[in-house]
Amino acid sequence: MAAAGLSPLGLFLHASIVVKLVMIGLVGCSIFVWAVIVEKFFMFRRVNREATEFEDRFWSGGSLDDLYDSDGAKPLHPMAAVFGAAMGEWRRSARIPGVDLARGGVRDRVDRAINITVTREIERVNRRVVFLATVGPVAPFVGLFGTVWGIMHSFSAIAAMHNTNLSVVAPGISEALFATAIGLVTAIPAYVAYNVISAAVDHFAERLEAFGTEFAAILSRQSEERS
Repeated sequence: MAAAGLSPLGLFLHASIVVKLVMIGLVGCSIFVWAVIVEKFFMFRRVNREATEFEDRFWSGGSLDDLYDSDGAKPLHPMAAVFGAAMGEWRRSARIPGVDLARGGVRDRVDRAINITVTREIERVNRRVVFLATVGPVAPFVGLFGTVWGIMHSFSAIAAMHNTNLSVVAPGISEALFATAIGLVTAIPAYVAYNVISAAVDHFAERLEAFGTEFAAILSRQSEERS
């Protein structure tokens, strides 16, 4: 094989059909992995910025009813969704004739609304992350399969030619090993990104839960003041 044939394109073109399919699949997974990484990077920047802006308005001392009407009734981000779920449940309970807002049933419903909303929003934030968790450990083995198949194909060619000269063996082995290289290039970013994104998801979940706990305490205190 000429030196040009040792380029990535040359290695791909000279590989057997099975190895080509493995390479194409791994490259496709790699593209999707980077798409998920870029999407999650901008998403976390956005939701954290929106959460900070919302918390600033929340703690500014303004009316909670006004904040609910402007942000909570039709939430556009996770923090507002948690606030809207809790505030909406509390307002519905407050409209029940003769209800005691300080009793445990109301607090339990508010807490349940907060927990359900936090879980739902984190599931949305965590969408497609499982793909990274799958690609990370699987891609090297897929690449290894391509390598094993390519080496078997090379040995068959060597047997047919009755020639074990390095110039005959090297091209086929290079094509086979290229599949493993693509598998590693696909797996490493996926594995690293999964760990980083999982940590970011956990941190954001803790932030939502902390806000929900603080807001539930505020509603409980207001309920006792009204009773």
